[in-house]
Amino acid sequence: MSLKRLVPRMDESESRAWLGLTGVLQLLPGALETQLQRDAGLTHFEFVVLSALRFAPDSTMRMSALAAATDSTLTRLSHVCSRLEKRDLVERSSSPGDKRATDVRLSSHGRRELILATPAHIASVRRLVIDALTPEQLESLANVTETILAQLTDGTHCETALTRDPASPSEPAG
Repeated sequence: MSLKRLVPRMDESESRAWLGLTGVLQLLPGALETQLQRDAGLTHFEFVVLSALRFAPDSTMRMSALAAATDSTLTRLSHVCSRLEKRDLVERSSSPGDKRATDVRLSSHGRRELILATPAHIASVRRLVIDALTPEQLESLANVTETILAQLTDGTHCETALTRDPASPSEPAG
């Protein structure tokens, strides 16, 4: 796809890269959201929250840690967790170490729903992104996104629910 527009103060190559990235950032979330809503009744953010909990020790995280892992405000996360709790996908409780803090745990029903939602979501990601690229392009995309993530996180490249490697050794069994 050739983008004919130029961004002020950017050359043609910079404009093409930037406008391409902004186009992906505008269209991909909606496509992922549509698939998850249709197939699993989840928003993409709810899927990310459930995924973060699934890979946490004992499938439990403190609300503040979950907010950081999902790049969310506590207010937004609290509203989402209320919706998820009403659907028996998560459980909230006072943190044993600090009664002022709240822990969120993935329920067995939530784990089951997440596991059921994952194959169609992965298929959608493959169809929209992975399969559209050659192996070389996929490697380039990985390099580019790692560089941008490092820039966005001041080089700390913090692990979030979106960047965690599900095959990493820290993954709980099952």
